[in-house]
Amino acid sequence: MLNKRKKFLVGITTAMMTLGIFTGCASGKEGQNDKVEDKNIVNVYSARNYDVDKELFKKFEEQTGIKVNLVEGKSDELIERMSREGDKSSADMFLTVGAESISLLNEKNLIKEASSDVISSNIPEEYRGKNWVGLTSRARVIAYDKDRVNPENINTYNDLLKDEFKGKILARSSTSSYNVAMLSSFIQEDGEEKAKEWAQGVVNNLARVPEGNDRDQVKAIAAGIGDVAIINSYYIAKMVNSSDVEEVNASKNIGLIFPKETHINLSFGSITKSAKNQENAIKLLEFLTSEEAQSAYAEANGEFPLNQKVQLPELLKSWGEFDTQHIDFEKLGENKQKATLIFDQIGWK
Repeated sequence: MLNKRKKFLVGITTAMMTLGIFTGCASGKEGQNDKVEDKNIVNVYSARNYDVDKELFKKFEEQTGIKVNLVEGKSDELIERMSREGDKSSADMFLTVGAESISLLNEKNLIKEASSDVISSNIPEEYRGKNWVGLTSRARVIAYDKDRVNPENINTYNDLLKDEFKGKILARSSTSSYNVAMLSSFIQEDGEEKAKEWAQGVVNNLARVPEGNDRDQVKAIAAGIGDVAIINSYYIAKMVNSSDVEEVNASKNIGLIFPKETHINLSFGSITKSAKNQENAIKLLEFLTSEEAQSAYAEANGEFPLNQKVQLPELLKSWGEFDTQHIDFEKLGENKQKATLIFDQIGWK
């Protein structure tokens, strides 16, 4: 009886230890914090919730012996968490998908300078700042049905306001961070009034009340609900290579227009102010900006690599060259509130 009890207790203890290990590394629950004295870890708070990122973290672990502890969530939620945790935060690195977060991170004093010669050689200066490093760019473009739309009639975002597109535009909600960042960039470039005129013009030409994500807009074009849609180009890349037959079929007759001064946003990484494992975090940033990692972002996720040595996949290359906005990424977030207010005023749901 005594032996059975000992075996039972050993089994419970082993199970609890195992559970503790896995929840500590991946759950993202409050209190998650590996021993800071362990020199072979890096704790990452990430709003880049993609399979390719997890695969890259595994490769980094294999190459360096440094274990990546990952906490995933939405950007604003993770920023709030780091702010609440303060100096006690376990986060060494923050990754996210929109440059509009840079100003908030600096305002809250949550990130610090993290430069290295390797990072500087991997990423051009225009995609690096004192406290952040760009990883990929994402173009917000115009998708269209190849049978119903002549792409020569759309050269700028303003061309969507033409009468010929009345009742034919598809878009996602104004609460989408992609749309907020886009309108914020228009405010930075042309001022509030012109940005408001553009947003009002889009609303006037909508085919339906905004709903769904970018993939849903493509599906709606395929279903004949509308003819054109505002989407991020990488969604088309993901749909073309999707295991979902509906997504593949929806993408077959879709073309992409990269308007003059195409709006791009950046996915970026920063070293946190609270970093206890800064050296390891810098090594991870060096890896994520390397040709190996940048190629993976492009191949698996359809994002544009910022490392200029990387060859584009055939699909991305087929879209051709395009010119982009010249905006200050560090100030992009300063116009978020104005953009949100404009959306409310003009009735972009």
